[in-house]
Amino acid sequence: MPALRLDTSLEMLLERLSAVNAPAALATIVATAGSTYRKAGARMLIEADGQLTGLLSGGCLEQDLREHALAVLATGAARIVEYDMRGEDDLVFGIGAGCEGAMRIVVEAAAPGSAPLAALRAAGATLAAGRAAALAVVHAGPGAELGTSSWPAAAGSAPPRELAESCAAVLATESSQHLRWGRDSSAREAWIQYLAPSPHVLVCGAGPDAEPLVAQLRALRFAVTVADHRPAYGDARRFPGATVSLGTAAALATRLDLGRYFAAVVMSHHLQSDAAYLEALATSPIGHVGLLGPRPRRERLMAQIGPAARALAPRLRGPVGLDIGAVTPEGIALAITAELHALAAGRPGGPSAHPATPA
Repeated sequence: MPALRLDTSLEMLLERLSAVNAPAALATIVATAGSTYRKAGARMLIEADGQLTGLLSGGCLEQDLREHALAVLATGAARIVEYDMRGEDDLVFGIGAGCEGAMRIVVEAAAPGSAPLAALRAAGATLAAGRAAALAVVHAGPGAELGTSSWPAAAGSAPPRELAESCAAVLATESSQHLRWGRDSSAREAWIQYLAPSPHVLVCGAGPDAEPLVAQLRALRFAVTVADHRPAYGDARRFPGATVSLGTAAALATRLDLGRYFAAVVMSHHLQSDAAYLEALATSPIGHVGLLGPRPRRERLMAQIGPAARALAPRLRGPVGLDIGAVTPEGIALAITAELHALAAGRPGGPSAHPATPA
């Protein structure tokens, strides 16, 4: 399965920038050392009234970053902000965060029509099309060159050759990297972030219990397509932010590019339709296929689809969803969403293996 990106904060920032359509400051972590709440590539939006979208720390640095953001918005000039909280008494900043880490942050203006906003939107459009993108943040060099650019480049943008070549290499290796080019007073440094597409889920069945599932997947900013053969259920207004595809289950593979999805959930509650969905998915490259319903129903469907069951069996998860004791549509949606999140992260699901998040 190709790499997937679970941190969809870029999409969250773009949604907010489109909603406010006003100048805001974009703060991006470009380097860290020690224990920090977020790592390089994390972004936060700071509006002129101080409203925040996203976090770079557990709340201990945001007030200070607001002051820097206001200065950037007033002058239009990007600036570098550094925090080092590895000292026991945090004498330099007096924040008392106790994070035992350091970070370097670029704060720049993301006003309508600006290069940083164009770069974010170009990357967002590439990702929405199911392709990987790279965002480069120059954090050392002449002040006019500090800030964010994208690859593929935004319209009208021409990043330096060294930066363009490194962005192409990042996409080829699917790995973020630091870049330094030039010497002495002409030296530049950049953090180039590899951004994989976010998970795309196909929900086969648009019944009432699909609504909380799609809502929870969209809350994670997963891309979602809902397929159904019943016009009464195929009302896009029931699934904000998702794509709705109307048509027969048997024609699923002819009207949708099944290679775009990392997982599918079959839940039409109609036996013949579920069988047709499973047959279509059996010949698809989708790596995970979930089936709603009890095990006896799964066995009946697998027997019904005949030879296709052999190709589908290694990828079929039925009943779909983690066992959390769910009984309501919302609880079942939570169980399915949690399982899909674990699969996208390459995890089996179960108790968290992560230590407590540092302050």
